[in-house]
Amino acid sequence: MDGILERFAPVRADDLIPLLQQIQDEFGYLPADVLKDVSRRTRIPTSRMYGVITFYAQFSLTPKGRHTVRCCRGTACHVRGSKAVREAVAGVLGVGEGETREDRRFSFESVACLGTCFLAPVMMVNDQYYGLLTPEKATSALSTYT
Repeated sequence: MDGILERFAPVRADDLIPLLQQIQDEFGYLPADVLKDVSRRTRIPTSRMYGVITFYAQFSLTPKGRHTVRCCRGTACHVRGSKAVREAVAGVLGVGEGETREDRRFSFESVACLGTCFLAPVMMVNDQYYGLLTPEKATSALSTYT
């Protein structure tokens, strides 16, 4: 934490989002004890931190898997069969939407939009997009991560 806080010294209130992003990059999520320590050291109230954390979907208060799988459930994806893709992904991963496997290999999320409607239905694994999916194509794409 010292290195992260030093990069922002002196920490200002408008540094909160990038500060939280770096903490999450370091720990994989935002541990409560770390947030309390940061609050004490920066004088940014934990209530303000939690307000930001719970507003933005990028932040997590629970540990995530090594690989994050995001399936779009937006209108274009929905119309083109994303429900079947999400069901196939859940079956392969062995977890439901919003869950992380016990071994922390995968976290599975459904999201409102991935901004690639021309690829519908689409999913992301980490930073890699997979589009024009069928349940079989999604399953095949995931096999490279298992």
